[in-house]
Amino acid sequence: MAAGLELELGLDVEEALAAAGPFGRGQRRLTALLVLLQWYLIDREAYKVSLASSLFFAGLLIGNITFGPLSDKLGRKPVYISGLFFDVIFGYVTALAPNYDIFAVSRFFVGIVNGGMALVSFVLTQEYVGKSFWSFTGSLTNVTFAVGIAVFALLGYCIREWRYLALVSNTPGVFFLLLSFMLPESPRWLYSQGKTAEAEDVLQYIALCNGKERLNLKLKPSAGTLRKDELAPGILNLVKQPVLRWRTILLMYIWYVCSFVYYGLTLNAGELRGNLYLNVALSGLVEVPTFPLCMFFIEKSWSGRRKTMTCFLTFAGLACVFTMFLPTNAGLLLGPTLLALCGKMMVSAAFNILYIYTSELYPTVLRNAGLGVCSMSCRFGGILAPFVPSMKSLSPSIPFVVFGITGLSAGFLTLLLPETLNEPIAESIDDLQSPRYQVLKNEEAEQSS
Repeated sequence: MAAGLELELGLDVEEALAAAGPFGRGQRRLTALLVLLQWYLIDREAYKVSLASSLFFAGLLIGNITFGPLSDKLGRKPVYISGLFFDVIFGYVTALAPNYDIFAVSRFFVGIVNGGMALVSFVLTQEYVGKSFWSFTGSLTNVTFAVGIAVFALLGYCIREWRYLALVSNTPGVFFLLLSFMLPESPRWLYSQGKTAEAEDVLQYIALCNGKERLNLKLKPSAGTLRKDELAPGILNLVKQPVLRWRTILLMYIWYVCSFVYYGLTLNAGELRGNLYLNVALSGLVEVPTFPLCMFFIEKSWSGRRKTMTCFLTFAGLACVFTMFLPTNAGLLLGPTLLALCGKMMVSAAFNILYIYTSELYPTVLRNAGLGVCSMSCRFGGILAPFVPSMKSLSPSIPFVVFGITGLSAGFLTLLLPETLNEPIAESIDDLQSPRYQVLKNEEAEQSS
């Protein structure tokens, strides 16, 4: 036998990833809170404060829908590095902007590249490891967002000048940009594009990074890459394919509801009294306990992804609905504030699962495009959420009822989606209907039962 680890020829990419071991990286997520009083944005100019935020979120929406298809066609790594590079550049432009116009335009472009790069980096992290690690890597990348809020609050407490704060918070991006050049391309994307030899090289690199001996492996061709004369799948395939069309419609609504309820509860809970920086830090840290809960439940055969997300969304909806039966002056422990906080924690947990669940429901060739479309609908939820608290003028309980009903509806609709726990990941569109994929699903289902 030749030196090194001998493996049977004809592996598929999932078995090869399991043999090579996990390979991960950190994900940078920063939240920008800038003070615009320097330009005297008061009275008739006060609207420009909200306009800058609106431009940022408009950029996020554009980035979500454009970067996904680009990474599916051009590759994960080049699109991710390009997005991170321009994110850093426009971040510095924001910090050094001499006037409001340049500041506002830079915030728009930061939104585009940050929103797109964040989705691509999430998918890239998932595709570096086998599916058995997806719940861990998915939760780990999402928890960095919550921790990042707390870290930014600490920076804001120490650095009160907003320009210096923007410069300091943007500088780590340069460090991560340089490190990112050492990252390999996604082996799953290479495999889905028919670049089997390059995928094998990446798997060898991952194995060596994990301290394993050299692997003697040979990937078998993917069913979706045998016909070279066909055009690469695009975002329109999400509509053309009946299976993907139904999944996309349901997922878009669920993403919309998660964003709608999450941001709505955040705004509707009212302003917390006390130290501003401490409150910002706690608003991020309060979500951290939900991530280990997600990792525990979504890996159990009796709960899985679908049932766990249904339960979290249902509990979030019920928590909102029950607030209408509590008096507003009952105090913290028995008042609506506690239930609203519980609802936010539940929908935060559902959000974490939704990222992992969505990436598993789409084949590799359309994974980023699918996540981008779903994330786009998520932005609409964030846009509409601020208007719901104004319905308190009709009745104090109406905002909670609106959030509760939408949360419950999304929870029930989640049951219409297929379970992905212990099931193979589709690499191409053909895999969704191919006999080989169906056989694998049946075999793995029998093994898990």
